Amino acid sequence: MYTELKQYQIIIALLKKYGIRHCVLSAGSRNVPFVHSVEEDPYFKCYSVVDERSAGYFALGLAQQIQEPVAISCTSSTATCNYWPPVAEAFYQNVPLLVLTSDRNPAMLGQWEDQMIDQVGMYDRHVKKSVNLPEVETQDDFIFCQRLVNEALIELNHHGKGPVHINIPMRYYNRSFTAPALPEVTKFDLLELSSPQEDWAKKAEKLRSCKRILVVCGQNSYVSDELRKELDTFFRRYNSSLCVEYTSNISGEGTLNSSIFLDSRYMPAHMFKEILPEIVIFFGGQVMSGIKESLRQQAGRFEHWLIQEDGRAVDLFKSLTSIFECSPLHFFKYFNEYAGTDAKNDMLYHNLLSEKQSQIVYPDFEYSNIYAIKRVVENIPCGSLLHLSINNAIRITNFFKLNDNIRVYANIGTHGIDGCLSSFLGQASAARGLGFLIIGDLSFFYDMNALRLRHIGKNVRIMMINNHGGEEFYYNGMYRNKNSDLHTTARHNTKAEGWVKENGFKYLCAADKESFERAYKQFMDEKSDKPVFLEVFTEMSTDAEFIKQFYELSRPKDLRSEIMRKGKEFAKSVIGQDKARKIINIIKK
Repeated sequence: MYTELKQYQIIIALLKKYGIRHCVLSAGSRNVPFVHSVEEDPYFKCYSVVDERSAGYFALGLAQQIQEPVAISCTSSTATCNYWPPVAEAFYQNVPLLVLTSDRNPAMLGQWEDQMIDQVGMYDRHVKKSVNLPEVETQDDFIFCQRLVNEALIELNHHGKGPVHINIPMRYYNRSFTAPALPEVTKFDLLELSSPQEDWAKKAEKLRSCKRILVVCGQNSYVSDELRKELDTFFRRYNSSLCVEYTSNISGEGTLNSSIFLDSRYMPAHMFKEILPEIVIFFGGQVMSGIKESLRQQAGRFEHWLIQEDGRAVDLFKSLTSIFECSPLHFFKYFNEYAGTDAKNDMLYHNLLSEKQSQIVYPDFEYSNIYAIKRVVENIPCGSLLHLSINNAIRITNFFKLNDNIRVYANIGTHGIDGCLSSFLGQASAARGLGFLIIGDLSFFYDMNALRLRHIGKNVRIMMINNHGGEEFYYNGMYRNKNSDLHTTARHNTKAEGWVKENGFKYLCAADKESFERAYKQFMDEKSDKPVFLEVFTEMSTDAEFIKQFYELSRPKDLRSEIMRKGKEFAKSVIGQDKARKIINIIKK
C-alpha cells in the first residue's frame, strides 16, 4: 500500500519511470509517507542512515559507484540543513543526487510552527534545479505537480550531471497508507542531439504510422526560407495539418488559421473531440488563438511533442509527453529525411480540418472596431510590416485574410500594453515598406510619448481604436456596474488629436461608416509625405458584443443547431422541461 498523499505518489511513480531505485532514508516524521511507501515496494533498494549529513555523503559515494542517480529523503527543518555539505560536494563533483525535503503547511511559515523553516530553494546555486510542489487536490494540481517533478528529474542528467531539489509541503500530517496502486503518470521523454539515434528513430516510426498530426506554430519573429521549405515538405510527407496565426509568420502549403474554427468559443468541446489529433507538435512562442484552450479541454487524450531549443518543459496544452531539444529546422529536416521522398500525406486529416474552416460564415459588420480593422488588414500592401497591440487587435485581425508577405508582430511575450507603440516605431524605422500599427486607446495613451521620437518616417500608419476604455473587460465579462467603468475598464473621453498633430502627423478621424471610408482612403495612401494617424471612435461595450456575436453568427447553420440541441438537453436535465422550454423561447425571440 502507498501513501494517500498525491505529491509523494507522483514522485514515487516517476522514480520508477526514470529508473531511480536507490533511496537513502533518514528517520523523521514528515517523510514517513515517502519512506513507508518505498520500503514496502520491492522495486526500491533502501538504505537507513539517521544523520542527514552522513546520509548525503553516503548517497554521493553510492551514486559515484553505481553511476546512477540516488534519492535522499529527510524530514523538515534543520534536517534539511544538514544536507548542505554533501549537496555542495555533489554539485561540484557533478553527482546526480535527488534531494527530497519534506515540509509543513506553507501557510504556517513564520508562525512559530514546530520544526518549520523556509525550505523553498534553500540550496540556491548548488543544485541544478529546485522545485516546490503544490498540494494536489485537483486534476490541474496533478498536472502541475507532475510537470515539476519531471523537470527536476530531467535535470539530474541534462547538460551534465548534478543534484536537484524537490521540496514537498503538506498541509496535514498523513499516516494513512490505503492507496493500493500508484497513479498513472507521464514521463517526459527528452531527446537531445546527442541522444541515441534509436530513440529518434522510434519517434519517427510513431510519426509515420500516425493518422492525425497537428503542427501548432506559435509566435515567431523570424522564420527562415529553409524552415518554410522543411515545413512544406513535412506536410507533404506526413498525415498532418499546420495550425498558424498571423504572429506565427508562417504561411504556405498545409497551413490553416485556427483563430476561429478551432476556438473553443466557436466549436464546443464535444465537437472538437471529433477532430482531435493523435499528436500535437508545437514550436515557437505565445499562442493567442483559442486552439490553446480547446486542446487543454482534451488534456491527456493526445501526445504533445515540444520543440524547445533549451530543453525546457513547456506544457502548453497540459499533455506534454516529449521534448526535442533542437531547433525547429533540425526537427523537421530530420523527420523529413527519415520519411523519405516516397512518403505521402493521405490528406484525410487536413481535408477534415479544411472543411471545418470553409464552413465559417462571415456576417456583415455594423460600424465597430471589427469593421474598421477588417477594412485595413485586408488591404495592407504586400511586403508591409504589421504590429498588433495585444488581445483585441490580434484576435480581430486573425479573423480576416492578410495579403502575402506581411510580417506580423505583437508584444505577447508578456502581454503588456506598455510598449506596443515604441516597439512598432522601432521596427518601422528599419522597414523598407509601409509599417502599420493597430492599437487600442489605453495602450496608446500609456506609450504616447513615443510619438516625440525623431526616427519616425513617412512610412508609418497608426490606427487607434478609441472606444473609450478597455473593451477586453467587457468582452471577458468583468464589467459589473458603473463602478467597473471607473476602476476596471478605465472609461475616458480623451482624444489623441492634439498630441498627434503637435508631433507632425497627418491626423484623421472617423465616427461612423461614412467618415471612416473618407479617412480610410487617405490612411492607406502610400505616397503620403507625412506619417499618418487615424483615430477611430467606437464604443467598447458594443464592440465587445459584436465580437461575441461574430463567434455565434459565423457558425454554419448545422453547427448552431447542434449547439442549441445540446443546450436544450442540458437545460432540461438541470431545470426541467417546462422551464427550459420557456427560456429557449425567450432566447429565440
